[in-house]
This record gives sequence, C-alpha cells and structure tokens, in this order.
Amino acid sequence: MKLRITQVILTTAALLVFAVAGPITFAQQDTPGKPTAKGQMKQSGKEAGKAGKSLGYNLKHGRVLRGGKRFGKHIGYAGRHVGRGTKHAVKTAVKP
Repeated sequence: MKLRITQVILTTAALLVFAVAGPITFAQQDTPGKPTAKGQMKQSGKEAGKAGKSLGYNLKHGRVLRGGKRFGKHIGYAGRHVGRGTKHAVKTAVKP
C-alpha cells in the first residue's frame, strides 16, 4: 500500500512539473533570425566577430585544427546571413 501511494504521488508530481514547465519554455523562445535585410547584415557581422574570437581563443590554447573548423563554421553562417539579407533587400527594392 505504501509503495502504491508513493507511485501515485510521484506520478502526480511529474505530471504537474511537465504541465507547468511546458508553457513556460514556449513563452521564452525568441523569433528565429532577423527578418529584415538590415538585421541579417547586422547578424552577419556579429557572426564574423564570433569567428575571429573563437579562432583566436583556440589558437591561444594550442588547438589549431579546432579553431580552423569553428572559424569556417562561423564564416559560413555569416555568409548565409549576408545571402538572406541580400535576397530580402532585392525583393523589397525590385517589386514587379
């Protein structure tokens, strides 16, 4: 009987935690990316800054390969933002 009561209490507590934690986490989510051309270009610059910082930090600690890999990833993400910003700017500037 004691085991059954413990199981019921733990199940109820877990159910309450999941019921309360779910909406809270969804409320904290940001909008993905920056939808404007200016925002995309700005994000691209931030990403390029992260690339340099991560490369410098990894080289300082003697991790050349890891630094190069992370640098390339950040530069790739920066290029993606530039492309999206250019696409958005052209779409808004040249309307048929």
